[in-house]
Amino acid sequence: MILMLKEFKELKYIFPKEKDLDFKSFVSDSALIPFSNEVISYLNDLSKLLYKDARTRNYPDVSTFAFFVRKSNLFSLKKEYFNSDINRLGRGIVFHIAPSNVPVNFAYSLVSSLLAGNTNIVRVPSKSFDQVNIISDAILELSKLKNHKKISDKIMLISYPRNDSANSFFSKICDVRVIWGGDNTIRQIRESDIPPRSFDLTFADRYSICIINADSYVDEKNPEKIALNFYNDTYLFDQNACTAPHLVIWIGKKKNVINSKNIFWDNLHVIANSRYDIQSVIAVDKLTALHNQAIKSKKLKKIESKDNLVVRVEIDELPKNIDEFRCSSGYFNEYHASNLIEISPIIDQKYQTIAHYGVSKKELNKLIESNPKGIDRIVKIGKTTDFSLTWDGYNLIDTLSRIIDIKD
Repeated sequence: MILMLKEFKELKYIFPKEKDLDFKSFVSDSALIPFSNEVISYLNDLSKLLYKDARTRNYPDVSTFAFFVRKSNLFSLKKEYFNSDINRLGRGIVFHIAPSNVPVNFAYSLVSSLLAGNTNIVRVPSKSFDQVNIISDAILELSKLKNHKKISDKIMLISYPRNDSANSFFSKICDVRVIWGGDNTIRQIRESDIPPRSFDLTFADRYSICIINADSYVDEKNPEKIALNFYNDTYLFDQNACTAPHLVIWIGKKKNVINSKNIFWDNLHVIANSRYDIQSVIAVDKLTALHNQAIKSKKLKKIESKDNLVVRVEIDELPKNIDEFRCSSGYFNEYHASNLIEISPIIDQKYQTIAHYGVSKKELNKLIESNPKGIDRIVKIGKTTDFSLTWDGYNLIDTLSRIIDIKD
């Protein structure tokens, strides 16, 4: 098995280093109970190291991750997700294929599986990200501490370009394969067989929207903050994350919608202009996306703007295939709905997250009661990227662990 691993010349060992890897021992490691004290202690120290790293302050996503893995939060999650009356153990070896466009996703996937009690092989993005380096450096630093050896030995971080042979190798030895990515990525990975009792946990390409109540927003005392939160939901990952809204639904009186649009988009443009560096190729992609949408849609209007940072497309009707008309890096469709129930028919299984402002829980419940086929998460604007151990409708702790049923 070790000799086979050496066949993959493009394999990059991020952690542990190749010379320190005892792969035979690694794959034979035993499972732990969910939320073990060892894992919680390890992750809390990981949080501390990340906060001490001066680079973390430059990356809000790393800071948010560090906040997530601190001990107090993990104990809160343990109360929510752990049932001491049920005997559970991790499933064994979990092979994670992280998405290429969301740098910190690999770390959340790893942490979820560690908390469930598993040993982990994580394929991180092959593209270079500072965030990946910051977190992997902290993991390397923790491995030097004897009290964390047990958990460090449950982590393997690797990187390699698209390679079906490498995918097949790691797939054959895993108990669970976690695939984050687009539909094509999932199909390609699934060409590699997994053992009969193993299974795939897939997080496919999804579509997210934002709902803003203009009757509330028009009186917002700090509209800049709402725009900044929306910027963080979208531009931080070039609008490529599944959680990033592409469609903005406005509700409320027409006059308030008109005024709110002006305030909201003007503030967003100011923020994007000061923080976001748009690539020339993206500007071309936005124009191509607009022309493609114009060909396939009858009623739309591009709102004139100073530049290409924020592209707004107003639509007078809400087609069921609106999710097909999207682009990255600040391309938004927007629609004025008479009420939330109006949008229910378009929400199919592709839809993941609703971000909202000024919408009551009662109104949101009415939307859910209208039985839309999709939507797994409803959060406030600025919270779309916040990770949860329930993701895409899966309870990750339950899914990544197994029950040992004892009968009297």
